Amino acid sequence: MTSLRIEGLTKRYGNTNALDEFSLKVDSGQFMVLLGPSGCGKTTAVRCIAGLVNPTSGQIYIGDQLVNNLPPKDRDVAMVFQNYALYPHMVVYNNIAFPLKMRKVPKEKIDDKVRNVANLLDIESLLDRKPKELSGGQMQRVALGRALVREPKIFLMDEPLSNLDAKLRTYMRAEIKKLQKKVGITTLYITHDQIEAMSMADQVAIMKSGLIQQIGTPGEVYQKPANTFVADFVGSPSMNFIKCKITEENSGITLESNNIILKIPQSNWDIEHSSENVTLGIRPRDVILLESDDNDFIGIKIKGKILFTELLGDDSLVEVNIGTDTIRVTNIDSNFDPNIGKEVVIGLPYPRIHFFATETGNRLLRKKD
Repeated sequence: MTSLRIEGLTKRYGNTNALDEFSLKVDSGQFMVLLGPSGCGKTTAVRCIAGLVNPTSGQIYIGDQLVNNLPPKDRDVAMVFQNYALYPHMVVYNNIAFPLKMRKVPKEKIDDKVRNVANLLDIESLLDRKPKELSGGQMQRVALGRALVREPKIFLMDEPLSNLDAKLRTYMRAEIKKLQKKVGITTLYITHDQIEAMSMADQVAIMKSGLIQQIGTPGEVYQKPANTFVADFVGSPSMNFIKCKITEENSGITLESNNIILKIPQSNWDIEHSSENVTLGIRPRDVILLESDDNDFIGIKIKGKILFTELLGDDSLVEVNIGTDTIRVTNIDSNFDPNIGKEVVIGLPYPRIHFFATETGNRLLRKKD
């Protein structure tokens, strides 16, 4: 197995930086997901690694070898594309065998490798079919087989599931993850779908405008987002934010936002900050709808009015208006009456609240962090 290391990669198109000092390390055998919105530079990074695009500056190492000047065929990476890129005039067998034939591998060895890969992917019965006779999921398996048969050092996957329906995407997520663990090939997987990233990755690298915002395990980026962009992008529904002004007194902390006063006792305030402006963040699943007389709740209580409700299968989404802000809530008791216009009290538990510097968007650390 082989590691992948990228150092200070920059790619400019005229005055636009598609990548800006992009650095990333994927350990041997690791499944790394590059997550970000469309246009953030994910595909550019992968195409640079594959040798399909020349970077403006920076270094790309596969193992210990600098590969910047190597042509794509000599980098020993396999790429799986969004559109599968199968040859329509070839049957599945020949599609999978094609990269081996190009390398002039002996016919007997090609046959063994193709059938072994077909068995691994459970597509032996499809070997005589042409791509037009396959479903989307079957075509994706063939594309994976064509990449696997080469036994590459690195797998690069560019949004390979985006053309599949929701049910098949969920199934293929699990299949690709199990396959990668079985074969152990170092993998860099691109997606804009945070559910894909969180369910598949060993590590997630989150991008915005050519820059990496945070790298960590799915749990780390969800529980301790580095900034408001990560907090907003990871998690569905996205995090609630309230911009506040801090006033510190001996009795505690006052957060004021749009004529709403939020009180936090000094004993519960452990945020290191150097500005009077902070942004409070809390995930919808961590907000609690309270009985107005719930005196045992430890956290911030805010009165509001229900604006909107939506059934999300097993869960429900309730939007509550507080001043000029809207708070989304998903942790709903089945007995709760979500009538629009109803006055409610929402609770923000102290340990579940995140704080960010309003000016920079960066996470403010707790004193125990």
